[in-house]
Amino acid sequence: MKSFKKIFFILFIFNVSSFTNVKAVPESFADLAEKLMPSVVNISTTQTVRTSSNQFPFQFPPGSPFEEMFKEFQKPTERKASSLGSGFIIKENGIVITNNHVIANADDILVRVDTKEYKAKVIGADPYMDIAVLKMETTDKFKPVNFGDSDKARVGDWVVAIGNPFGLGGTVTSGIISARNRDINLTRYDDFIQTDASINQGNSGGPLFNLKGEVVGINTAIIAPGQAGSIGIGFAIPANAASNVIDQLINFGETRRGWLGVRIQEVTKEIAEAVKLKKTEGALVASVGEKSPADKAGIKAGDIILEFDGKKIDVMRTLPKVVAGTKVGKNVQIKIWRNKKLITKKLTLGRLESSQEFKAKSPKIKKTKEVEIENLKITVRDLNEEDISSRKLNKNTKGVVIMEISNISPLKGLLNVNDIIIEVQKTKITKSSDLNNVVNQVKKRGDKNLLLSVIDKNNQSRYLGVKLK
Repeated sequence: MKSFKKIFFILFIFNVSSFTNVKAVPESFADLAEKLMPSVVNISTTQTVRTSSNQFPFQFPPGSPFEEMFKEFQKPTERKASSLGSGFIIKENGIVITNNHVIANADDILVRVDTKEYKAKVIGADPYMDIAVLKMETTDKFKPVNFGDSDKARVGDWVVAIGNPFGLGGTVTSGIISARNRDINLTRYDDFIQTDASINQGNSGGPLFNLKGEVVGINTAIIAPGQAGSIGIGFAIPANAASNVIDQLINFGETRRGWLGVRIQEVTKEIAEAVKLKKTEGALVASVGEKSPADKAGIKAGDIILEFDGKKIDVMRTLPKVVAGTKVGKNVQIKIWRNKKLITKKLTLGRLESSQEFKAKSPKIKKTKEVEIENLKITVRDLNEEDISSRKLNKNTKGVVIMEISNISPLKGLLNVNDIIIEVQKTKITKSSDLNNVVNQVKKRGDKNLLLSVIDKNNQSRYLGVKLK
């Protein structure tokens, strides 16, 4: 009996001591929020949306030669569209970080700090990681926040998101890190932190803090079926990856990423077995660019890259992120698997943005004309090559992308922003003016219903019947 009591006592002590190593649930986030709120800003942008109205009481069918002839008689109109986002201050002179998509194509940018507003200009932006650096046009001093080490952030850690959801102003939400290294096919360098802290429209560009008050991520995306708002699946760019890009944008006004010059693919279990690789790992070189750093170093198609500059390449998608984050011009060592042997190659890393491959394939960042479809109370733009590539659509796809849906639109609740309209009343829509003309004709005839063919955000095609108001 005494020995039993002794064992029980030892187990009790062990269990108590193990609980003392567990971080307690915070009693309140109030002190943390009070400290950080002055460094989090609201960002509002305005963009000019150009539309045109026909002065004649008739419409030309899509593709009619008269449509081009009478364009000069169309009366152009303009209106200002606005959007809201979030950001945070990283330097006391007013340097602000946000998402690129928050300020893309903006004519004017206003940054609101507490109750004061400041005009801001873009120092640099990177659409590939969706980051933008702004500078407030003022001599005022501000309270900055610091970046933390996002590599130390663990699944289950407490985090706090501060932002401007739905334009309500500074709002604080809390949660935990749900997952790491998420790839959601949003950017070229996806490596997101997933969190269940509530992130909604307007939180984009805002900070994700750890309990030390350090920024561990930039809130960027959510999964929200049917625009339902936060369902507890939000994504943030890790601070470590973001910091490297931010430093480049501040110092050079542009990014300077490393470039190897290879096209790669996944190493499958079958491929690993065929080449006698002990386990499924690395990135398989599918082709090597002519005169690229890889070509000059003697890397060949069929090689499997297992290590780059001392960093292990566990899966294919690790390699582009590691290469991009390595300093241009650095001499690096690469370990590859070739002919059932591990060999080493040395090379000098090039710059991605200077490569012919990048210049040929990178999307041209330019303003896209948006058109308001008055009878549907929506704003659309023409589908472009970048949309087709990023959404992996058939290369022959034509249509218009929905950019905005009014609360009084007959499409409200039926379609979402970024859905693509490809047909109306069985008439193919190739550009915005086609949609405008067909809808106007239907309206003039007094028809009460429209038959639309659309591609939704999951790239699924479907028909939709819409009752006109």
